[in-house]
Amino acid sequence: MSMKSPEAFKTISEVSKDLSLPQHVLRFWETKFIQIKPIKRGGGRRYYRPEDVRLLKGIKSLLYNDGYTIRGVQKVIKENGAKQIIELETKNKSFTDTKNSNIDPLNQNKISFHSLSGSKRKKLMNVLDDLVQLRKKLEDK
Repeated sequence: MSMKSPEAFKTISEVSKDLSLPQHVLRFWETKFIQIKPIKRGGGRRYYRPEDVRLLKGIKSLLYNDGYTIRGVQKVIKENGAKQIIELETKNKSFTDTKNSNIDPLNQNKISFHSLSGSKRKKLMNVLDDLVQLRKKLEDK
């Protein structure tokens, strides 16, 4: 099989494989993010442009790496535009790590460890301790 040009259109299965995401997640994101507009051909077959793929990578990074919710990502795109998400993805940077951003990441529906109540924090610390102990037991075997 020959490799496609980076500027070639990709099918949903190719994008799914590239992003390590199931196809149904990509279809779902199309309903939540109006900026994702693959070309649909006969039979509803989707073809993603390179900028669509870069936007999907940026959205994935915000959701899975930065801890944003879908609503939080929608707000980021609304306030900053999809082009900024694409640019950040291209530079391989985390959106919340950018110094020029005027967005407070805690207002983007993220969970901050310091904003948790004492009892929830204690429970999380207990779970962490349990995981550390389990890891030690596995390493000893």
